[in-house]
Amino acid sequence: MLQVPFIRQNKELVLERLALKNFKETHLVDEVLALDDKRKKLTLEYDDTQAQVNSLSKEIGKLMAQGKKEDGEAMRAKVNELKEHLAPVNEALNATEKELLDTLVKLPNLPSQLVPAGKTPEDNVEVKQHGDIPALHEGAVPHWDLAKKYDLIDFELGNKITGSGFPVYKNKGARLQRAMIQYFLDYNINAGYMEYAPPYLVNETSAFGTGQLPDKEGQMYHATEDNFFLIPTAEVPVTNIYRDEILKDTDLPIRMTAYTPCFRREAGSYGKDVRGLNRVHQFDKVELVQLAHPEKSYEALDEMVAHVESLLQSLQLPYRILRLCGGDMSFTSALTYDFEVYSAAQQKWLEVSSVSNFESYQSNRMKIRFKEANGKPQFLHTLNGSSLALPRIMACILENNQTADGIHIPAVLQAYFGAGKIQ
Repeated sequence: MLQVPFIRQNKELVLERLALKNFKETHLVDEVLALDDKRKKLTLEYDDTQAQVNSLSKEIGKLMAQGKKEDGEAMRAKVNELKEHLAPVNEALNATEKELLDTLVKLPNLPSQLVPAGKTPEDNVEVKQHGDIPALHEGAVPHWDLAKKYDLIDFELGNKITGSGFPVYKNKGARLQRAMIQYFLDYNINAGYMEYAPPYLVNETSAFGTGQLPDKEGQMYHATEDNFFLIPTAEVPVTNIYRDEILKDTDLPIRMTAYTPCFRREAGSYGKDVRGLNRVHQFDKVELVQLAHPEKSYEALDEMVAHVESLLQSLQLPYRILRLCGGDMSFTSALTYDFEVYSAAQQKWLEVSSVSNFESYQSNRMKIRFKEANGKPQFLHTLNGSSLALPRIMACILENNQTADGIHIPAVLQAYFGAGKIQ
């Protein structure tokens, strides 16, 4: 969430950066400032009236002690009149503060100066491409056919049990899924990230804190009886671990990792681009989260990008890194790098990770602050990244490593999987 003082002091810059993100409702900036002016006026009126009440109330006691009962009663009547005026002012102040917050959260995060201009994914900038595109044997097939051939994933069974987009992993498919989760966690832990096992449902406050509400409620599964939301990513519960806390600057950076299943409705998804594991409603993911000092958050972002890149290199998968343009970024991000892995059987790039710096946008919503020695509390910066999302990684491992007589398992996974090949 943007901070009102920053908007007031940098209005033109805010409008410029919102334009880079192709945000159309720029009138909200003026509405925020007008509501803040109204809030200040009502606050001043309330405080001045309350000060009069306090001052006159002290005088009533003095008058009564001096035997001036009539004067005291007249002053008491004046106090009661002022108190009656306080109630509607306080009501108007509360309503204005709520309207201000409701309007403020409609503004997305401002993109970093590093974000390229553009409106669609075609405008994203390729930062790097690594690895050779594998040449598959004649008769190679996409992962959904491999899953059926080797009895790894049952898409029809998932549809029977729940619905489309809820695959059932089985036999060596389930084992490979578990092997990847364990390997990814170990890789992150060895890099200095602390592992967490958070809840898979969060309350409304947590979903608001990371920016899923009110922007993405249509994409989340909602347990209406308890007003809980199934998490779309471990980012939500993990970042909220430090909600409403003030940390020491010496505590930073805080590095966290977690495995969770993730749940996304993906409303409107259909067609060949969502076949198999390309886009599902429930999937497993290992996440990275960092809480960083504002002066060091872009160093932390570069570190996380390098970490995810080295993880992909260890899997021996061809990948590319994209810096997202303003129009393709998320509502909450200040700068995002996407990682895509090449699917040789489908002959296209598949996104497997996003690594983002949110600057103080989330920490302002969650009131996560830090304090330097003898300094005032200030908002830290939050970052997160997929390390990694499993469905498309699974798809690419199966497709790119298929041969006429089986599927080779990447060397780093063989000890976790218990074999070097699926036959």
